[in-house]
Amino acid sequence: MHDLIALVIAHGAGLVFVVTLAARLGVPVPAAPLLVIAGALAVGTPNGAAGVASVAAFSTFALAIVASILGDAAWFWAGRRHGYKVLKLLCRISISPDSCVRQSETFITRWGGASLVAAKFVPGVSVVAPPMAGALGMSALAFLGWETLAAAIWAAVLMALGVVFSAQIQQVLELLSTLGVAALEGLAAAVLAYLVYLGWRTWRRRVFLRALTMARIEVADLRALLDGGHAPIIIDVRSDGGRAVDARRIPGAIAVALGDVEARVAELRTLAGAQREIVLYCNCPNEASAALAARVFANAGFTRARPLAGGLDAWVAAGHGTEVFSPSSFSSPSPPGRGLG
Repeated sequence: MHDLIALVIAHGAGLVFVVTLAARLGVPVPAAPLLVIAGALAVGTPNGAAGVASVAAFSTFALAIVASILGDAAWFWAGRRHGYKVLKLLCRISISPDSCVRQSETFITRWGGASLVAAKFVPGVSVVAPPMAGALGMSALAFLGWETLAAAIWAAVLMALGVVFSAQIQQVLELLSTLGVAALEGLAAAVLAYLVYLGWRTWRRRVFLRALTMARIEVADLRALLDGGHAPIIIDVRSDGGRAVDARRIPGAIAVALGDVEARVAELRTLAGAQREIVLYCNCPNEASAALAARVFANAGFTRARPLAGGLDAWVAAGHGTEVFSPSSFSSPSPPGRGLG
């Protein structure tokens, strides 16, 4: 066991650097537990090697910060360069792609640079926060400052946990070193538990998607309504952060964030009645936000509220023009019968 600890002390800093960098780039590797173990070994080293352990702990702490900055800086640069496309890519490969963009937008716009600190401890947001910050126009200097602070706090908290629970962690390591096959069985059980968790999350997402099953309106049908003089009310349900990243809109669309839809239902009923066609769109996987908003309208008695299949991307891909949001377009729906083409 002592040899194992000595090996980790000798090479642990490099291992932490590699694993942390991979984790910040989005690879599902256990960077946090590794830092906790590094903190535990820093205070529980045998044979009077406390000085060596202290140097190793400082090296581990410093390299964890550098690795975190490098990984997040890569995503920050990608967000600055490619904007919303990078966010959608990250969210499509996440466990909960339907809410990933929306949650990340809310997180960044509400907390600003401080969100980079909090994001380090929020699964599902930690990898998305840096490119979101880049897409929203945070300066490189501000990002570097907040990211350095975030990485330092993250590494310090995890290593401090290791210090606090060093005795228990050392006992576990001692036990694992003597278990042999039993240790492998325990590892297999942990992997199985993780797979069960993934299965549960997948099942929850399927239930969520089934709850949003409803008729969509195709881009061609929306275009036909506009060209035929039967303009629907078109509502962009993206968050303010989403529209800041991508200010394009379908011509004539009004901005009503998903969280504000219920409060605006009565207003829209007064202006247009419950029978006018309502088309809602977002820029999220499975039109999740638009479908949630359409369900709010349906529950309020609107009979013709539908999400736009494919959202804003599908509209643009079909070759139709867009406008840029102006302040007035955030509140006033187009009058009945107005052509928006």
